[in-house]
This record gives sequence, C-alpha cells and structure tokens, in this order.
Amino acid sequence: MKSFYLTLASLFLFVGCNTSPADKAAKSIHKDSLLRHIETLSSDEFMGRGTGTQGEQVTVDYLVAEFEAMEAAPAAGDGSYVQEFPLLGQTTSNAKMSVSTDGRTPFALQYYDEFMAWPANQAEQVDVQNAELVYVGYGIQAPEENWDDFKGVDVEGKIIVIKNNDPEYDPDLFGGKARLYYGRYDYKYEKAKELGALGAIIIHTDETAGYGWNVVANSWSSERFYLKGNGRASTSQTEFNGWLTLQASRLLFEEAGLNLNEQLEAADSPDFEPVSLNNLSMNVSMDADYREINSKNVVAEIEGTDPELKDEYLLLTAHFDHLGITDPVDADSINNGASDNAAGVSALLEMMEAYKSIQPVLKRSVLAVVVSAEEVGLLGSQYWAENPTVEPGKITANINLDGMNVYGQTKDVVVVGYGRTSLSDLLEEEAQKQGRTVKPDPYPERGYFYRSDHFNMAKVGIPAIFPNPGTEYIGKGDDFLALRDSVADANYHTVNDEINEYWDLAGAEIDTRLFFLTGFRALNAEKLQSWKAGDEFEATRLRMLGRVEE
Repeated sequence: MKSFYLTLASLFLFVGCNTSPADKAAKSIHKDSLLRHIETLSSDEFMGRGTGTQGEQVTVDYLVAEFEAMEAAPAAGDGSYVQEFPLLGQTTSNAKMSVSTDGRTPFALQYYDEFMAWPANQAEQVDVQNAELVYVGYGIQAPEENWDDFKGVDVEGKIIVIKNNDPEYDPDLFGGKARLYYGRYDYKYEKAKELGALGAIIIHTDETAGYGWNVVANSWSSERFYLKGNGRASTSQTEFNGWLTLQASRLLFEEAGLNLNEQLEAADSPDFEPVSLNNLSMNVSMDADYREINSKNVVAEIEGTDPELKDEYLLLTAHFDHLGITDPVDADSINNGASDNAAGVSALLEMMEAYKSIQPVLKRSVLAVVVSAEEVGLLGSQYWAENPTVEPGKITANINLDGMNVYGQTKDVVVVGYGRTSLSDLLEEEAQKQGRTVKPDPYPERGYFYRSDHFNMAKVGIPAIFPNPGTEYIGKGDDFLALRDSVADANYHTVNDEINEYWDLAGAEIDTRLFFLTGFRALNAEKLQSWKAGDEFEATRLRMLGRVEE
C-alpha cells in the first residue's frame, strides 16, 4: 500500500507538464532492462525452459519473484501466482497403413515416408480394419460463407480424406489468400470428431501446407502432448488422425478410379459433394505409450481504479517455455531460446512494471498470463482459456508477445491480426505518433494467426493481436533484412538461439513502448475492444458478452 501512495504522489508531479503519466511510464521501458531479463531467462541455468522440466520450475520461480518485486498481485486463484495443469505425452510406435482394393492384394504405405498417423482418442492401441473412405474436399462447414463440404453425407464410422487449406480462389470467400482457422489441420481433425468419423487423413502438398513433408514427418513422429483429461480427445469416436504425402494420395485416388488433381480442383466449388472411394477400404493399426507430466502457467494482475471498470482486464500473454535440453550440437545441448521467447517474456515484465508505476490512472485492470507448453501445442494458453481465471467476456483485449524485434529499430511494425480488431486500430494510431507505419502479415497464407497463444484467446472471443517485428530497418543498410532473416532462420529452434552480435534491442525498446501505450489506450477506453464486423470470432465474442450481461 505504501508503494501505491508513493506512486500516486509522484503522479501529481506530472500536473502542469506536457508529458502524460503513460508517456512517462513508457520511457521507463529501456533496452538495458529488457536485456537483463533476456540474459537471465536464456542462461544455461534455466536449462532451456523445457515443458515440465526442472528448467520450467526455475523459470516459474523467477517470474513469481519478479511479479512479487513489482507488487503485481497473484491471480491464479487461492492467492497463488501459479496455475498448474496436467499433460499427457503420447509416443506412437508400430504404425501401419494398408489399402484393400476389390479383388486385389492390399498394398501397404510406409510410415514416415508416405503417411503419418497417431491415436486421436488417447488410446494405447488402434486397430481399424476394412474402413470405408470418403473424400470430403476441404472438410469445411461454414454457414457464414454459405459453405458445406459434407452436404448431409453421414461420415460416422468412416475415414475421411481431406484437402488441406481453405478456398482461396475468391477474395470474398474465406479471406481470399489469407488462411483462416478453417484451413488449419486442427479444424479438420476437430470436425472429424464432431461428425463421428472413424479417422481423418489430410492430403499434404507443399503449396497447401506452406511447408514440406519433412516438417510433417519430423513434427508428428515426435512425442505429442495433450491436456490430460481432455474429454474431447479421450471420448472421441475418431480413432486416429493422419497425413498422406501427395504421391501416396495420388496412388490412393488412382486405385479408386479417380484423378487426384481433378478432385482437388473440384473442392474449390461451393457445390462440391463428398466422393466415396467405393472400391477401397483401409486398415490402420498402431500402438501408443503415454506419460504424465505437470506444467505451470504464471498469472499476475494489476488492479484498475475505476469502480465500474476495474473488473474488466487487458490481457498480456507470452510463453516462457522453450525446447529444453536436446541432443548435443557441437557439445551444446541447451536450447536457450533467447529470441523464442525470453524476449517476449522480458517485454511483458517491463510492460507490467510500467503499468504498475501508473496504477492510480488505470481504469481497467491488467492481467499477465505467462504460459508454458506453447512449444508442444499452445497447451498452456489452451488450459487457461478453458479454465480462465477471469471470464473472457470481461477481458477487453489480448496483446500476445512472442518473438520481439531484437535486431534494431524499424520504420514499421507488423501485426498478425491487422485490421481485425479495434485494438489493431489503436496500435496504428499510436504507431503514427512514433512516426511509424503498421503493416499486415506479409504471409497470410501461412496462417500465423493460428500458431501462437493469442489464438486460444481468440477462440473464446477475446479480441487479440500478435505484433511482429517490422522489416524497414533504420541505419542498417539495404542488405540487413536478408541478413536478419538468414540469422533468425538458422537459429530458430536450435541450440544457437542465443544473444549474438547482430542483436540491437533499440528495436525491442521502441516496440515494447508502442505495445504498452496501445494497451493503455485499451485500459482507459470508454468501451471494450471488439472484433470487426463479420470476423470469424465476432459471434463468439458476442456470446461471451451476452453471458456477462445476464
């Protein structure tokens, strides 16, 4: 309480000055303090901050100590900063897939080289025999787009074969080239469960996925994690999910007397109807082993002062986990994760400290949710979204900090989610005050909006943005962007993600100040932030707000 009154007294010094409390607080965010957190979190003592490891506990202890030091209140419930959640690790073995054709010997597909598959219902064994196959195009049901690939066809007890991505031939459908959630593999597997399909197989192409088969094979052959007790998984009728290579898919369709290219093209029509692969049946079997681990989110808050608005919150998120300790490369086995995502956590801590310094002028409250298990499937943020410490309808907006600009100042800033929320508009206005421009995601077809923790917040209706580094570097030379991309790509998800000679945190400093001031505008705005009309998450937001009003 003493520090609160000291802060309040210091705010009176601003009376008669041209500098507002928020502007003054923003200037307290400095590259040196950002660096201090990054150096600590990415040090070997934190052991790569792997999910459920000792390194995670060391990180949690550090975050709790930082929040205690700045006097941000515990907000995970029961007076604690820590929200613990159980995970189930799944490792698949002995995976086999074969296709039977009327009157012919079944032919087998090769695991890893031609198909990937894993249990969809947390079972220890899968043994599917002689299952019917149905091609369902994109596998999308989107009433707002007047689109239904299933056309009433019953797929219960059948294996559905699905085209990846969503329709992008028309700028007025599904966001044009921008990949919506409908185009993500998550949606397609969820739709299979919803409709009671026995299995779901996605056809992989480099073009529709945005990455090669090697990414699919490497990712899905590793241990996968689920939230333990997730009823949607453990009670699902869907026994397995998987992928097929383009070549294996072509063979499958040829055996059914169909041309794959023609069927992929046919899926781009709203009049598409499911196609039965009548003379084929599929056999799929595999074993799976499981292990249980616990992981932890860290949750803190700074209470607002407006009696009518302090129960509403601005939500800041950043994931603190990384890849932990892996096989050594040149005698180094610790994935330090300096950029991914010690930098984002550092920005969150600095923003929280700056908000705390002007707490008396905050109308709404600030909630920080520093999540784990992002690297294994956005599971920490999923757990919070499904078990929120604050009703989602009471949260005005989410700013997600995942990968800051560590390479120097830019004239611009990129926002994944640009133009989709009123918060995006506030950020653009604040950027203009800095003499900067805001740009949309340059690769909307890659679906980055659905690949970080803000997505789980959007799924429960919270207007969310995911700021990214700009590309127009100041004073770095014409070739610097290519150099930055080369260095960042080489270090991403490797033991080399460490502070290096190319780092210049002047960029992170000005960006963090920008996000802080944008958040301040949302905290003191007259109304809650919103999705733009027609956005795919608008209906969920309205339901959440209706729940609050009841």
